[in-house]
Amino acid sequence: MNGTAANEEVLRRVLDRWKAAVDAHDPQRVAAEFTADAIFQGLHPYTVGRQGVADYYDSQPPGMTAAYRILETRRLADDVLLGYLSVDFSFIDRPTLTVNLSVLVRQSPDGDRISHYQVSRLN
Repeated sequence: MNGTAANEEVLRRVLDRWKAAVDAHDPQRVAAEFTADAIFQGLHPYTVGRQGVADYYDSQPPGMTAAYRILETRRLADDVLLGYLSVDFSFIDRPTLTVNLSVLVRQSPDGDRISHYQVSRLN
């Protein structure tokens, strides 16, 4: 498997778990996909740590779902992977919100987790 395919496989493992937790509106499960010291920047002021992630996703409306597409990957270190994505957040009662998302995934024997999450909107 080439480097890009291997990188995407790692990202998909983590992001598929993240997506399943977002779609289930399970904030604690979403937060479990992040490192304990993760820097998290959604569309509100940033937080550090899992509790901030859980609080952010708890504030999202039930029925919100996420669909992501990996645009780019880079291996920054043996245990750190950068992913750049397009994510569509769909809602029951409002139009879909498309954002760009950058994540850093830290790989470890205890499990791969998101250590940095940065959302931006271009429109």
